[in-house]
Amino acid sequence: MPAAAHRSGMEFLIATDGSTASDRALEYAASLVDLDRDAVTLVHVVDPEVYAETASEPAADVTEAQDKIVASVRDAEDRGERILDDAVEDARAIGLDVDAELLYGNPATEVASYAADVDADGVFVGTTGKSERAERVLGSVAKNLVERADCPVTVVR
Repeated sequence: MPAAAHRSGMEFLIATDGSTASDRALEYAASLVDLDRDAVTLVHVVDPEVYAETASEPAADVTEAQDKIVASVRDAEDRGERILDDAVEDARAIGLDVDAELLYGNPATEVASYAADVDADGVFVGTTGKSERAERVLGSVAKNLVERADCPVTVVR
């Protein structure tokens, strides 16, 4: 359920994928929202079409490397729930009261659609700043989200 139901301010989404870039987006959003009035929802998207994820940053250890590779949709859901739990904990540690939603599908499409459904006033998303070549081959969730969203999207690097 969207957090806006119990607030009188604006509604913001923060897209998270567990990366350092999405952590920066969370921190930046927390510095801008009105902690007493605005509603904030963290969203993570599980793409059932993709069962393996390549790390955008080198893994710090074997456990982190294993966490970045998923073998099934259920594994991806479990990973997504862990990512959201960690992000909620991080948000609360910096004084931000948040809700969390696990979405399914193409990340840019689903975040834009969810933002429209809850009439969000803005979305915050991190970007890893891939090279132009990598972006042409792999695409960019942040770039695609900017193109699809009906509300302002703040891309944090």
